[in-house]
Amino acid sequence: MIKVGIVGGTGYTGVELLRLLAQHPQVNLTAITSRGEAGSAVADMFPSLRGRISLAFSDPKDAALGDCDVVFFATPNGIAMQQARALLDAGVRIVDLAADFRIKDIAEWEKWYGMSHASPELVAEAVYGLPEVNREAIRTARLVANPGCYPTATQLGFLPLIESGCVDIEHLVADVKSGVSGGGRKAETHLLFAESSDNFKAYGVAGHRHLPEVRQGLGFAAGGKQVGLTFVPHLTPMIRGIHATLYAQITREEDFQALFERRYAEEPFVDVMPPRSHPDTRSVRASNICRIAVHRPQGGDTLVVLSVIDNLVKGAAGQAVQNMNLMCGLDEWLGLTQVPVLP
Repeated sequence: MIKVGIVGGTGYTGVELLRLLAQHPQVNLTAITSRGEAGSAVADMFPSLRGRISLAFSDPKDAALGDCDVVFFATPNGIAMQQARALLDAGVRIVDLAADFRIKDIAEWEKWYGMSHASPELVAEAVYGLPEVNREAIRTARLVANPGCYPTATQLGFLPLIESGCVDIEHLVADVKSGVSGGGRKAETHLLFAESSDNFKAYGVAGHRHLPEVRQGLGFAAGGKQVGLTFVPHLTPMIRGIHATLYAQITREEDFQALFERRYAEEPFVDVMPPRSHPDTRSVRASNICRIAVHRPQGGDTLVVLSVIDNLVKGAAGQAVQNMNLMCGLDEWLGLTQVPVLP
């Protein structure tokens, strides 16, 4: 059994981790930390876990995280980078669901996240946890930077085109929509029901923190070339889900449907749908699946790729468990076979 600890178990990604790990046949949950909720039962805060999680939240300073095999950080940005070194030195492997180790350029990270990096020496070691790209490196990693939700949907949609070199990488467009749970479990005006319900809006058009992460990943797929990307996120009146509508200009003819089917043929959590399909977010709700469809409107020179995920599962906690499975030599799909919830 894998002894698992979670730092920061009270947010949406934290409770999603708990839901998935409670069903994992090879996991023994040993610690869940929260300064504010220390001493209170996890099931009192999250009744959905009654009968499945018997632990109480513990203060981080009292939690025996050093005795764990794997520790997940489901914390705000800036926390994992302060605590990772001590855990790694104790032989613990880490999956960070925040952004502390995702971006290799430290100056770029500090510009977008507005703070000095506390452990820049660990950034080079960290493996970016997109299994469809870095599976073998993840298997041997001590520290995995779990991708963001927008970057997961966007990269999976663009990767086959960029890897094959058949589109103009200087003029990519990502028009991406997220449910309100992507904003976290906190009290902010724009997340209030009266503000987000019956409403739809773009935000961060001038620049979003996930932009450099996506550009970095797509640049790697392009062999180190710089990628030109216009990335526009939107907030939608739903709880879960991300829908990415991606645009690319064709530079070389291919059978684009076959290209995607070949690229993801062996991927357990990517479903390339038949031609003319329109995947919707509820078709992946509560699952670790990314569904993709490829379109060429009116037979023109623009490809449109539709990519949908659950932002809390494949976009966060599910992908983190997928990474843990790889790190621990388990079947990649273990604990992640949940059928999407409908309606």
